[in-house]
Amino acid sequence: MYSKDGENYFIVDAHVALWDARRENQRNIHGKQFIDCFYDYHRNLSPASELWPYEDFLYQGGERLMKDLFTDGYVDHAIFQPAHLGAFYNTGFGQTEDAFALTRKHPGMLTYNHCFDPRFEEAGLKQLREDAARFGLKGVKLYTAEWKGDSRGYKLSDPWTYRYLDACRELGIKNIHVHKGPTIRPLDRDAFDVADVDAAASDFTDLNFVVEHCGLPRLEDFCWIATQEPNVHAGLAVAIPFMHTRPRYFAQIIGELLYWLDEDRIQFSSDYALWTPRWIVEQFVDFRIPDDMTGEYPQLTVAQKKKILGLNAAAMYDIEVPAGLGLAEPAVV
Repeated sequence: MYSKDGENYFIVDAHVALWDARRENQRNIHGKQFIDCFYDYHRNLSPASELWPYEDFLYQGGERLMKDLFTDGYVDHAIFQPAHLGAFYNTGFGQTEDAFALTRKHPGMLTYNHCFDPRFEEAGLKQLREDAARFGLKGVKLYTAEWKGDSRGYKLSDPWTYRYLDACRELGIKNIHVHKGPTIRPLDRDAFDVADVDAAASDFTDLNFVVEHCGLPRLEDFCWIATQEPNVHAGLAVAIPFMHTRPRYFAQIIGELLYWLDEDRIQFSSDYALWTPRWIVEQFVDFRIPDDMTGEYPQLTVAQKKKILGLNAAAMYDIEVPAGLGLAEPAVV
C-alpha cells in the first residue's frame, strides 16, 4: 500500500518476471542481445538513483524480488507474466519453477501466469491443459514475436492460436496478456504489431485481452481497436517509466488511453525487473498533465489513479481489496 496526502492506494503490479539471463544460461548471442536491450531500456528510462549494475540485472532471485516489490515497493499483489524464449536461453528466460514456488509460498501476494506457443500444435495443447491444472491458471502471457525454428513469430488470428484460445475458454483461463509493444533485439518489430488483437477480441468476447505496453509505438492503432472492443485492456509496462524522462510523452499516452478507453481498462505495471515499483508508484501518484496540455487531456483524478494502480487488476483477478482501500461509495441522498 502507498499513502500520500491522506489517500491510500492498493497496488497490484500486474506484470513482473523472475528471469535468468546469466551467461551460463544464454544459449547463443541472441540471449545476450536480448538482455542487453532490456538493460538499455532500464538505464535510459530510470532515475540515476535507481540504476542497477549490469551483473545484478542479469539475475535477481526470489528473495530480492520479494524485497523490491513488497518490502520497498509498496506492492500488495504482483502477477508473474513469464516469457520463455527457449531459442535464446537454455532453461528459458522466465524461471517457471522458481516463480511458481515463490507463488505457493506467498499465495496472497503473488499470482503465477504461464505462457503457451501455438506453434507446438497438439503437443502444446496437451501441455496447456496440464499447466492449467498444475498452476491453477487465471491468465497466460503470449509473446507473439518469439522465435521457434525458422519461424520468427505468430499471430493471435492464426488458426492454431484460435484452438489454444478455445482451450483457454474451456479451462477457465480468462485473461490473455499479449506483448504488443516495443521490439527487443533481435526480435522483429512487425511480429509485435497490435493489429491481430482486433480479430481475436471480436471472436473471443468472453476473454480479456490485456495488451502489454499498450501497443507502443502503435498507440493510435491500439486505441482505435480498444475503443470498439470492450474486452481489450491496456497494460502500462514500459510506457509508465516515460514519466521520468519524457513526461509530456507520457501525458500523451495516458491522456489518449483515458480518452479512448476509460480508467477501468488500464493496469499499472513496473515490468520488474526492468524497473522497480517504488519510484514509479511515487511519481505516478504525483504526476500531473502539463498545464499547457490540459485543454486536450484533463488532469488525472485520485480515483483514476487508484483504479490504474491496483483496483482494475484486482477486479480482473478476484484479488481481495482490504476494507478502506477501494473507492468510497457515493453517498445515498
